[in-house]
Amino acid sequence: MGQVVKLSELTPDIIQITMEDRSSRNTFSKELMSGLISVFEEIKQNNTYKVAILTGYENYFCCGGAKEELLRIFKKEIKFNDLNFFTLPLDCDIPVISAMQGHGIGGGFVLGLYADFTILGIENIYTTNFMKYGFTPGMGGTLMVPLRLGDAVGTEMLFSARNYRGEELKERGVSLKVVPKSLVLKEAMDLARSLAEKPRLSLITLKKHLAAGIRAKLPEVIAQELKMHDTTFHQPEVMERIEALFGQ
Repeated sequence: MGQVVKLSELTPDIIQITMEDRSSRNTFSKELMSGLISVFEEIKQNNTYKVAILTGYENYFCCGGAKEELLRIFKKEIKFNDLNFFTLPLDCDIPVISAMQGHGIGGGFVLGLYADFTILGIENIYTTNFMKYGFTPGMGGTLMVPLRLGDAVGTEMLFSARNYRGEELKERGVSLKVVPKSLVLKEAMDLARSLAEKPRLSLITLKKHLAAGIRAKLPEVIAQELKMHDTTFHQPEVMERIEALFGQ
């Protein structure tokens, strides 16, 4: 599974998935994507785990598409769904908690929203910055962002592509839990312990039921996002923006 995604057993039934690709600052490098796929496959093969916590390292939760990958999409060499890794938290049988102890950028933020529970840090930056580069959102973000943050904030976030501190999102009444960055993992662990008290079969059964609506809508949402990419991603201005603005 490589060393950029690590699986740790915190208790016999609670596990932590840590994304730590320091060379890419947790952008969607090949190593990070393949590492996530491998770790979630390992979880699937284990019949004792009850809860998974997904987190990053230091100031980074996950920072979305790497510059090289965005340019490859622009050149029509790949599409964002060629590796369907981004729905792994949703597709995982057991409940997943996104402990966003660091910044969540673009697709990295959307990845975290596929978890069953999401905890944000007051000091951290969260953004769906797709439109900053001139192309419409992907990865199911047009479904997941309004769903998790509410229609008003979610729609504004998708259109504006600006940075939001966790503190602002909390003040604006998003339903996600927002705590000081230093407490994000503690809050996640407290929640995980509460969930792990329940029978594994009951956790799996309830998750399957609650996630069914998202799973039913997602294929059509992805198809529509790909159509929008066909229209918006290949404008010359998009390549100029990626070259000029990436990482800012």
